[in-house]
Amino acid sequence: QVQLVESGGGLVQAGGSLRLSCAASGRTFSSYAMGWFRQAPGKEREFVARISWNGGITYYADSVKGRFTISRDNAKNTVYLQLNSLKPEDTAVYYCAADRGTVKTTIPQRYNYWGQGTQVTVSS
Repeated sequence: QVQLVESGGGLVQAGGSLRLSCAASGRTFSSYAMGWFRQAPGKEREFVARISWNGGITYYADSVKGRFTISRDNAKNTVYLQLNSLKPEDTAVYYCAADRGTVKTTIPQRYNYWGQGTQVTVSS
């Protein structure tokens, strides 16, 4: 069992930056691949980024590539998402999720545990 708690969301102007954190409970955090997803009002949850269990492999949605960076610190049981050059269309609730599997996936249903989400609002 893994419990996830996101933090770091807020209101920022277009072009600004935020750093999201996702703190995990449990001693098996380092065995999970981790992902970030987001969901805007009236839209489906969409994949943002993924990082392998040891941080060696990362993968991004095309919409955020070059602007967002996913990282993790297994000693702190935490995964991060650095959001730079934010745009109004990045406004959404951002969720972190843990995946027991090793196969790269962007499908939300393949992830086993989810946090409660943190709101990111980008004003124009």
